Amino acid sequence: MKSDKTLNVFTLAMINVAAIVSLRGLPAEAVYGLSSIFYYIFAAICFLIPVSLVSAELGTGWPEKGGVFRWVGEALGPGFGFLAIFLQWLQNTIWFPTVLTFAAVSVAFIGLDQSADIALASNRYYTLAIVLAVYWGATIMNFFGVKLSGAISKWGVLIGTIIPGVTIIILGLVYWLTGNTIEMPISSSALFPDLTDFNNLALAVSIFLFYAGMEMSAVHVTEVNDPKKNYPKAIFIAAFITVTLFILGTLAIGVIIPPKEINLTQSLLIAYNDVFKLFHLEILGSVVAICLAFGVFGQVSTWIAGPSKGLLAVGKAGYLPPVLQKINKHGIQVNILIMQATIVTLLSIIFVLLPSVQAAYQILTALCVTLYLIMYILLFITFIKLRITQPNVDRTFKVPGGTLGMIVIGGLGFVASVAAFLFGFLPPSQINVGSSSNWIMILIGGNIVGVSIPFIIYSMRKSSWKSNDPNDVFEPFSWESKLSKTDKKS
Repeated sequence: MKSDKTLNVFTLAMINVAAIVSLRGLPAEAVYGLSSIFYYIFAAICFLIPVSLVSAELGTGWPEKGGVFRWVGEALGPGFGFLAIFLQWLQNTIWFPTVLTFAAVSVAFIGLDQSADIALASNRYYTLAIVLAVYWGATIMNFFGVKLSGAISKWGVLIGTIIPGVTIIILGLVYWLTGNTIEMPISSSALFPDLTDFNNLALAVSIFLFYAGMEMSAVHVTEVNDPKKNYPKAIFIAAFITVTLFILGTLAIGVIIPPKEINLTQSLLIAYNDVFKLFHLEILGSVVAICLAFGVFGQVSTWIAGPSKGLLAVGKAGYLPPVLQKINKHGIQVNILIMQATIVTLLSIIFVLLPSVQAAYQILTALCVTLYLIMYILLFITFIKLRITQPNVDRTFKVPGGTLGMIVIGGLGFVASVAAFLFGFLPPSQINVGSSSNWIMILIGGNIVGVSIPFIIYSMRKSSWKSNDPNDVFEPFSWESKLSKTDKKS
């Protein structure tokens, strides 16, 4: 009898699209005009596809509870496994102020006076107030269980991402077909960026964050019917939809707004308003702003509890102190959520310290990218090592091409991740971020702290930290099982 929990290909693909697609980053790539197509396709080939294929193999070869903790721990030991899942949670926590900045801008554009909306959206104190109010509100809502937040998330994806995404693409097409001035240079030479300018690559690295998150769907591998065939199929469908939405949405903004006037946090809303004005439908700009704000709230509601649940599960296996394992009567990890909200609050203060909202937005994005890329570097090393050391483990899906396929896919993903990590430290020339040395020092300091914390926690762990609940027990790593058998024999 077929399980009610079985996911079909389309549902799994949509789970991935909902997890990684966000419209807020489109203006950052619209700065590049037509060459943004190159960046999107390049990042998809060098990062998105390798991550998707590698995650599919690791997820079907080691489907036990733990996700990236299980995979990396299997290859590199539990210390690095804990680092991987901690970074997955931490970068998500740092991401909140950036996505909520977009929500603050959306709320500001609900008004009908665009000049006043722009002024409000540029106010750092307004942005800080909205970010904190929305985040703490969503956190408190999650204390009461996932049913309400789940409903908001489901409708948030449709109302706040899919519909506005399709709308901006249609508006860009209408703007072009009705004979308006095309602000984006259109030529074959414009398709290829100047790769000798490292400052151009600094802003483009943010595309890697757009594509991050495909590994999350590996937790659903046991819920897919015929995973060898359907799991990778769903991944590729999601990848195609994601790349298409990003490219067309970015080009739509570039067509409407001149490159020098593009604002990383406001241009999406301005693009909607400018086209609606052509048809004397300004009120629709406010409607879209409300939809986008609701979409962000729904996305945040999902991600507030999601990654922290993974951290909680690993924590109960003895990797977090009992105080961070506390759950309320609804089964929600309240203390982790409070710690998470406190970090978000401290990071949000950056908005009133840096020269502009754009600068704060970009530096937090860069920190998210670099921390997350450390996790992906570990992921690709894990993939290659497990292929070599545990070739006989049954993998329902395996990256095609044998040893050559492993080298090409694993090597490509590893090199791309390392290169993107290094370029992420370069301040973008398109945005005033203040002192370049301060920018670099903030990122270096943030990465050192982010990597050090999990190792410190790991070194302090005690046997008393392990939960006594049988449901919280992790299956031992294969190398632990071998050691146990060896000990018994001796």
